[in-house]
Amino acid sequence: MQDFLSFQTFITPSLLIMMYYIGVLLIPVLCFYVTFRIKTTYLPDISHTERSILTPKQRVIFFIIFFFMLLFMEMFWRVIFEFFIAYFDMHDALMKINSIK
Repeated sequence: MQDFLSFQTFITPSLLIMMYYIGVLLIPVLCFYVTFRIKTTYLPDISHTERSILTPKQRVIFFIIFFFMLLFMEMFWRVIFEFFIAYFDMHDALMKINSIK
């Protein structure tokens, strides 16, 4: 308890892992929400029957672009959290080295 209160032990690595998984689940939801908002903002007058203003080839290209954007967002999210966790691992290693002396 003393280490926790004196900031010798961090709770952040555990919180980072939890926040990573929450973000992994929320990124696709956010992408779909942004796509929906863009569609309703810039294409508000299109009814459900007139929805196909894109050709099938354009829809496939749009889906592929959207998929890769989502994939890169997820990978970027992972890299950010790996950096943070590595930072705390370095801190732990340095504290061990300091305690050996």
